[in-house]
Amino acid sequence: MATVLVLYYSRTGNTKAMAELVAEGAQSAGGEVELKTVADAKVEDLLGADAIVMGSPTYYGTMAAEMKRLLDDSVSHHGELDSKVGGAFSSSANIGGGNETTILDILKAMLIHGMVIKGDPKGDHYGPVAIGSPDKRSTEQCKKLGRDIAELAARLSG
Repeated sequence: MATVLVLYYSRTGNTKAMAELVAEGAQSAGGEVELKTVADAKVEDLLGADAIVMGSPTYYGTMAAEMKRLLDDSVSHHGELDSKVGGAFSSSANIGGGNETTILDILKAMLIHGMVIKGDPKGDHYGPVAIGSPDKRSTEQCKKLGRDIAELAARLSG
């Protein structure tokens, strides 16, 4: 069984709702899930998980400062996240609000750590996005991300 850490920052509750859906998907695939706000997380929490999924609202085309701070602080453990599975999701206020750039910024940090990223050839390619609160499409994408991440982490840690 893979351990999946789902970290998020949410001011309005939209990203929190997405995080809960990702966690639900990971649990449905047999993952042992820990759901945390970034404020409650320590960099060391990243070390104990087989997979890490991060979610942030989009602010000026990138992640919230609170999420960026955790990633900046993670440099103290550079190389220790190598081969863990990673994923990301984001919410924004409008369709051109920068969701994909936010997700890609999170994924770039994960790739620099040597993490393995699972794309989606059929859905939200980089990770789930929502405009405001999650609708039916983004709800399914979040659950799918959770399942995919838990399954891949289980195979790799196997």
